[in-house]
Amino acid sequence: MAGKGIFAGLPWWVTWVVAPVILIVVFGGLLATALGFLINVLFKVLIAAALIAGVIYLVRRFSGSSSSSSKGDW
Repeated sequence: MAGKGIFAGLPWWVTWVVAPVILIVVFGGLLATALGFLINVLFKVLIAAALIAGVIYLVRRFSGSSSSSSKGDW
């Protein structure tokens, strides 16, 4: 295993503190961009679902009270 060979003989804090901090500094912008995109997409999906549910609710509420025809008719 190459990973164990690289960190062999080094103090624990290099393996568990310094290396992850360097990776976060180097790739932090990429991670933040990906996470922001994911949150943005999920927020838009929730907004779309709420708007569609609201339209369905309004159509069912007002079409049932204003029309005396059967529900199968358009």
